[in-house]
Amino acid sequence: METKSPKPLTLRQFQDRFPTEEACLEHLMRTRYGQRHTCAKCEREAKYYRVKARRSYECEHCGHQVYPTAGTPFEKTRTSLRDWFHVMFLFTASRNGVSAKEVQRTIGVTYKTAWRMARLIRSYMGYVNGDDMIGGPSIPVETDKTFVGGYDKKGADDKKVVLGMVERDGRVIARHIPSRSGKFVVPTIVQNVRPGGAVVSDAARAFEALEMHGYHHHPYNALKGEKGGTSVIEGFWGMLKRGINGTYISVSQTHLQTYLGEFEFRYNLRKQPHMMLPLLMTSFARGA
Repeated sequence: METKSPKPLTLRQFQDRFPTEEACLEHLMRTRYGQRHTCAKCEREAKYYRVKARRSYECEHCGHQVYPTAGTPFEKTRTSLRDWFHVMFLFTASRNGVSAKEVQRTIGVTYKTAWRMARLIRSYMGYVNGDDMIGGPSIPVETDKTFVGGYDKKGADDKKVVLGMVERDGRVIARHIPSRSGKFVVPTIVQNVRPGGAVVSDAARAFEALEMHGYHHHPYNALKGEKGGTSVIEGFWGMLKRGINGTYISVSQTHLQTYLGEFEFRYNLRKQPHMMLPLLMTSFARGA
């Protein structure tokens, strides 16, 4: 009997779980340090107690303090943790991304604050997604290039090149590269795809050197009606462009990779959407 995957948290369930600032800080503390841990100062196993008026906890023996927000996207911010957690929920509940304007309207902060929050959360989604290589001897990988962007207001071409690599029925990696030439395409594939397996691409010259790097290259020509092409990566391109064109409107070259990390995270957890928020909420590296 097939078991159904758990459903993602609803907004009401999320609010019940994190109703106060205290609940959010307690979550960070227990996620990063546990109920007890060895104090970095007195080197004794200790329980830590909340320090009033600060986002910190202190050792029961020597009073040494730790700050659960240190080293997280919430460090050095005056915005409440409830707002941060709420925006993280929005990012995992959305299929096409969350604009800074939506963040601004939802939690009532300035546009500058909303934009910074969204940028840091996108970066963190990329960090949680990781950069493990894909493919291998028994795992075919599709790869393709696409353009993101268009013409700016002055009529100059500001299209940006993105190279995508995806396992069929598996993970995707998307990288912003300076141009479509093999000088940038092949090294990017080598950095992200394990050698020894099949790599499927179109017949562009940029992919011709893949055989020299230990891949079994399978080019196809769509114009000749050849099958077995790059339909999986093209599906990812559709999701990416719906999000960027419909939600973000335009993306600068400087920040494009963080947007790609966001959509990678969402795609790679598409079969486990209930895990998106828990992963973001529990993947903080332990502080010093």
